[in-house]
Amino acid sequence: MQARTLNKIALATSTAVLLVSFWLRNTLPPSSALLPQLAAEPRQKPSAKQPFIVNYSGVQYAVTPQFEYELAGMVVSYRQHDGNSRMHRASNDHLNVADLCVVWGSTAASPHLGDISFWNGIFTCNFQTSSQTAWESIRPEQISNNHLLSADDLTRGQVADVKIGDQIRVRGWLASYGSGANKRGTSTTRTDTGDGACETIFVNDFAIVRPARGPWRVALYVSLVALVLSVVVHFRLPYRPYA
Repeated sequence: MQARTLNKIALATSTAVLLVSFWLRNTLPPSSALLPQLAAEPRQKPSAKQPFIVNYSGVQYAVTPQFEYELAGMVVSYRQHDGNSRMHRASNDHLNVADLCVVWGSTAASPHLGDISFWNGIFTCNFQTSSQTAWESIRPEQISNNHLLSADDLTRGQVADVKIGDQIRVRGWLASYGSGANKRGTSTTRTDTGDGACETIFVNDFAIVRPARGPWRVALYVSLVALVLSVVVHFRLPYRPYA
């Protein structure tokens, strides 16, 4: 078989795999891949930390810690924030690096979790499903939207690397914060809903303890490399005009 024909097959195959794997790249890992610490509820205890001031991006923020907090969970949706756009710019909020929607416990281990759609609004985590079985398999108090605050560039870079399906650990303080007249509080319980139900965490330690490297995400990168190589080969093969 001629090299040009083989390369056409490689082009077509890599393109097809790339499209399918891109569509399925955020498939959540099975319960067998969950770390044991995800079975635990978030740990929370009163904090003796006094209010403090932190400066970031030319803005001074007053932070009031309320509880020491530690969360281990799986990211099911997220929204990275650009402090220079939309509502964050309007409220002069550059400290909120991202919102992560996280699940843990029996909800993270549910075999029906993949039947639920999760997505983040500007300040919210939303979820829905057409499956009654999937809906009954989750516990809303094991789903939280977390406003992560940090002035540390290393921490902010780690948060920026988050992907859906990653298993993470967050340690810090549940805290209220603000600059000038702009204030934001925090939820202190997992059972509340609606406005104000999100956890606002000033992050002291953040880690992606198990990245999501499922087969579709691997296939995405492999097929992308194969496609690029096939394109390069296509243009390097000798030109043969049609008769």
